[in-house]
Amino acid sequence: MNNLQLRIVSALVLAAIALGLTWLGGLWFRLLCAGISAVIFYEWARMSRPLAGATLGFIPEALLLVFVVALVAGVPASWLLSLVLAMVVVAAVGARMHGAAQWDAAGLAYAALSGLSLALLRGGDHPGLVAILFLFAVVWATDIFAYFVGRSVGGRKLAPSISPGKTQSGALGGAVGGVAAGVLLAAAAGAGNLGVLALVALVLSIVAQAGDLFESWVKRRHGRKDSSALIPGHGGVMDRVDGLVAAAFALYVIGWISAGADHPAQGLFPA
Repeated sequence: MNNLQLRIVSALVLAAIALGLTWLGGLWFRLLCAGISAVIFYEWARMSRPLAGATLGFIPEALLLVFVVALVAGVPASWLLSLVLAMVVVAAVGARMHGAAQWDAAGLAYAALSGLSLALLRGGDHPGLVAILFLFAVVWATDIFAYFVGRSVGGRKLAPSISPGKTQSGALGGAVGGVAAGVLLAAAAGAGNLGVLALVALVLSIVAQAGDLFESWVKRRHGRKDSSALIPGHGGVMDRVDGLVAAAFALYVIGWISAGADHPAQGLFPA
């Protein structure tokens, strides 16, 4: 099996698992989100921690474990958000006291908000299911269209110092594809506010591409090609979900503004 075939098989398996657990929702989806948070922080720490010098030991891992348990237990959003803030403050203060860099604090925020956003978007109701499927449709279509349009059209680079392979044409094609996929999914789900959701899809597509660039910057900053080698043919989990988790956080914030922190999906996809 060549590398392309391996990438396709891995992508299909991961998509099937994600869709299956999304359909089940509840505890099963929260376990998926907790796993995503844990692996993201593992890969982040693996990339960013120095081989020598001041560190916080296992304090960040202990803090993340507390968060993961709270997330799986279904703790309300206000408590989860407060916990994330406390974790980041403790890690940041500890790093300052030990003369260490702030990468662990940043990694805790990135990993925890990724899992929290996905879990609270999904919840256990039908609007949550539609919200996550809408998110998947936008982000996956953005990735696919950006790749094929970029390869076909080429042109000026989007951010050559961060990710030399990405082009402006690919970014535009990804945005168009993401909006189209989001609107089609919303229409199939019976949503009535398609104009608003088209705008939301555009925001998510842009944020997803920015999240991809952010992860590329972190890897380049630490001299890494991939975040890890956990996924055959794809590198690490962060390499696969960088755009997804960024867009999930954006969608969560939008839903939070419209319907509250605990049931954000209901503001976008009312039952």
